[in-house]
Amino acid sequence: MILTRHCVKDCCSTQFPVVHCRPVIAVAADKATTKQMELRVGGRFRLGRKIGSGSFGDIYLGQNIVTQEEVAIKLECVKTKHPQLHIESRLYKLMSGGVGIPQVKWCGYEGEYNVMVMELLGPSLEDLFNFCSRKFTLKTVLLLADQMLSRIEYIHSKDFIHRDIKPDNFLMGLGKKGNLVYIIDFGLAKKYRCSRTHTHIPYRENKNLTGTARYASVNTHLGIEQSRRDDIESLGYVLMYFNRGTLPWQGLKAATKRQKYDKISEKKMGTPVEELCAGHPVCCLPPEAFATYLKYCKSLGFEEQPDYSHLRQLFRNLFHRQGFTYDYVFDWNLLKTAKRVQPSVQSQQIPQSRMMIEQ
Repeated sequence: MILTRHCVKDCCSTQFPVVHCRPVIAVAADKATTKQMELRVGGRFRLGRKIGSGSFGDIYLGQNIVTQEEVAIKLECVKTKHPQLHIESRLYKLMSGGVGIPQVKWCGYEGEYNVMVMELLGPSLEDLFNFCSRKFTLKTVLLLADQMLSRIEYIHSKDFIHRDIKPDNFLMGLGKKGNLVYIIDFGLAKKYRCSRTHTHIPYRENKNLTGTARYASVNTHLGIEQSRRDDIESLGYVLMYFNRGTLPWQGLKAATKRQKYDKISEKKMGTPVEELCAGHPVCCLPPEAFATYLKYCKSLGFEEQPDYSHLRQLFRNLFHRQGFTYDYVFDWNLLKTAKRVQPSVQSQQIPQSRMMIEQ
């Protein structure tokens, strides 16, 4: 049975290629097996298996039926209470051209779904962390820190803050770009200043927590409007998560989500930076650079621009003192047995992850 819709609406026709064809949904039934469906979006992208979930939609493996290129396809129900996919696609367009920003191939809607077709990337840093038995060497953490800081700086240069910095939202590239860190998921991003005048958004309090509590800044827990300082503080917690294997405020139990957030906030504020960055059973590292980083983040004013170069230099100096080489060989590259990375079942956002680990 072939079902044909009359048209496909391109939500960003001035930004992405317009497809002047009738999209087709082909449904093939096999009496001996479960009914299978071949779905096409945008006229030329075949929808495959589900590979994860983003903050506001599901992610599928797809393929360009003309070029055979594999892609990631993100779907969001048009009836969702707060549609975000079209907004996110516009942000990807705004960010396009930046290093480590995925390319959007097409966006529009099909039937009951908003659709965004994107460049297929490799596994997330959370997936790779699990692949490496939840232990990263100091060298790998420092290599990642350098690139992750640059991605955040670029987003800030485009007048937006990400507001959900976490390992799941950083992916490695594929093939020749296998050593490049990408940043994804702008579903919670917010404009923090006017592009023309650079007027900053006003300071506010009593805000609900936006993002992921584990990595949220202290000020975010306190209900203060987020700004650039909060993104880089969140990155500091991500780096310590990689260094330690776990954070002191993980695994806390509570009856409600609000109570759990409160417990995380209390533990986070009650853990001195020196203690967080000090020796840990699963890591032996010089704590000074990471402690200096977090103290700097906490010292920033609401509207203050972080000194990204200074922060990168902190980690580069430590990198050189340790005698490491910028060969972009990460821990997962050193694993002798290549195996497919399977997304973590704990991950709330398992992005387009289908990479074979390459030696």
